[in-house]
Amino acid sequence: MKRKDEKVMSEKFNVADIFGENVFNDTVMKERLPKNVYKNLKLAIAGVQELNITDADVIANAMKNWAIEKGATHYTHWFQPLTGTTAEKHDSFISAPNENGKVLMEFSGKELIKGEPDASSFPSGGLRATFEARGYTAWDCTSPAFVREGAQGATLCIPTAFCSYTGEALDQKTPLLRSTDAINEQALRILRLMGNTTSKKVTPSVGAEQEYFIVDREKYLQRKDLIFSGRTLFGAMPPKGQELDDHYFGSIRERIAAFMKDINEELWKLGVSAKTQHNEVAPAQHELAPIYAQCNIATDNNQLMMEVMKKVAYRHGLVCLLHEKPFAGVNGSGKHNNWSITTDDGINLLEPGKTPHENIQFLLVLGAVMKAVDKHADLLRESASDVGNDHRLGANEAPPAIISMFLGEQLEDVVMQLIDKGDATSSIQKGKLKTGASTLPDLNKDATDRNRTSPFAFTGNKFEFRMVGSSDSIAPANVVLNTIVAESFKEIADQLDGVENFDMAVHDLIKKLFTDHHRIVFNGNGYSDAWVEEAERRGLPNIKSMVDAIPALTTPKAVKLFESFGVFTEAELKSRAEIKYEAYAKAINIEAKTMIDMAGKQIIPSVISYTTELANSVLTVKEAGADASVQADLLAEVSGYLKDMKAAYTKLIDVTAKAADVTDITEQAKYFRDEVKTTMDELRAPADKLEMIVDKEFWPFPSYGAVSYTHLRAHETRGNL
Repeated sequence: MKRKDEKVMSEKFNVADIFGENVFNDTVMKERLPKNVYKNLKLAIAGVQELNITDADVIANAMKNWAIEKGATHYTHWFQPLTGTTAEKHDSFISAPNENGKVLMEFSGKELIKGEPDASSFPSGGLRATFEARGYTAWDCTSPAFVREGAQGATLCIPTAFCSYTGEALDQKTPLLRSTDAINEQALRILRLMGNTTSKKVTPSVGAEQEYFIVDREKYLQRKDLIFSGRTLFGAMPPKGQELDDHYFGSIRERIAAFMKDINEELWKLGVSAKTQHNEVAPAQHELAPIYAQCNIATDNNQLMMEVMKKVAYRHGLVCLLHEKPFAGVNGSGKHNNWSITTDDGINLLEPGKTPHENIQFLLVLGAVMKAVDKHADLLRESASDVGNDHRLGANEAPPAIISMFLGEQLEDVVMQLIDKGDATSSIQKGKLKTGASTLPDLNKDATDRNRTSPFAFTGNKFEFRMVGSSDSIAPANVVLNTIVAESFKEIADQLDGVENFDMAVHDLIKKLFTDHHRIVFNGNGYSDAWVEEAERRGLPNIKSMVDAIPALTTPKAVKLFESFGVFTEAELKSRAEIKYEAYAKAINIEAKTMIDMAGKQIIPSVISYTTELANSVLTVKEAGADASVQADLLAEVSGYLKDMKAAYTKLIDVTAKAADVTDITEQAKYFRDEVKTTMDELRAPADKLEMIVDKEFWPFPSYGAVSYTHLRAHETRGNL
């Protein structure tokens, strides 16, 4: 018989009942808005017309009443500045008291459409001076408003773009919306040339898989490096890491399952279609993936997902780490950006069909994407660059820093038929997987395998861009993807527009695209040294660090690309480059200062205490007339590492202080990469060796094992591992 609490839980988790209940979605708008206002809003969402202030007032009032019914007292313009996080300023719905001392709950169309946060206090890369404070948030009606519940109560959150007083984009959303307009316009040109007269809009669709680590909050608070930088700056590997592959897809522990349950409930209420959850490869690492959504909404949803994971973790006595490499020696975390292009009437332009060699439209789109990725590999690499990703890319859990495309056996065969023979006459078909057991069914195989070493892999009817870091917004990667493919579409449409023999022209153009840009295709092992050499022979860029990637933003090629489609101005590109250099320098500076603090105040004093204990032990044993050689050898070994550590510690203090003398931001970022970061590695090496020797009672903070195995319940783990 089902207990009462089990019955309540099952009713509570009827997903159909709670999904989107805190979202001012199309169903709510249709119910609460007058028909003419609803119609005008839908036209505004479609980009057909602007919304007038009268309709905005009606929408604002309906939105306010709906939010108040859900307990909201405040509203906020929720936006995504160039800080890597979201931002918000809360205002209550109350108006000034009337003559009777009572207040009304008001929310106008003007307040809905526009807000005025300070534009000088966010990163602007020189676009805004300190005294030039005015900036604007503008309502993005294409992404639905939502009510978010928390300790402060319920708040109406209105997704907005953020720009300066002079119109420059200071956020992630504005260029993303511009890029979706660009690809829509150019994709429609391709469709019209191919005879499609019914599709009215083409939109990038995205599904962003989110990887993350979960650690115990009590142990997290004992490590300054996790608190200040999000990753462990010191730490020796525990006896067991990920080498047994037993965590991947393993049974989810009770403590983590409870955390995941609450995440799902909150996300479903917010209309985020959280679908897949599992243990990832490294201990304490997990993944959450949603169903696909329109690019802009998927980006907003991913930001919400990261916020909710952090909030829910706190409630469970846990901490969610989104850093790309919180623990050296085990897998880091990425955010696989699954990208496709779909029409408003349900056509996926990246769907090859059963016979891709006959699908001319698909082959043309594939050639366009191939050209875009080959031509702008540097920009695509830059879109996934951040400080944390420098630790991840190229390691065995992430794609290499070299951009390449994986097509798979079926598509590669079609491409090579066109290149070598001039025509494609067949496609490799799906086969049967024979399990070899009489009780198991034979399975239909996909036409191609997957390649986890490829940074840009075709996976059925989409491309999976695997480079994006776990802490990053997916907006920059999709801005680049949308814009570079829009450029390819435009160039193709320009060539095909008005040709006499269209079929022959399309055939020849597809063959040329495949022939000219096939160098970007690589279906082999992206981790091998042979690929690095082969990529160099092909002329493909190997951009190893964030600092090396940033210049791609401001090349003449990039400026021409983005300005021609109105996605970025040259000034906006230069500002973003400066912001990225600053972010890199500041992040490494924080890490270096944290290492100095931990080494000087925690590790070195603790090791000195331990050596003192060892020295006393040597004297005591000798006085007793016994052999003290073991203690003496251990004392000498520890003292040697301590000396090395003290030398690196002193050097790190010196090189970090000198960074302030480098005034050019580009050179300063390079200095932090080449001098400060190198010295940090020098300091870590002896410290990690000491951790393996020094008695754990003397070691000043929890070890890797203690922190990274917190997917266990507290009572399942004894002591400080």
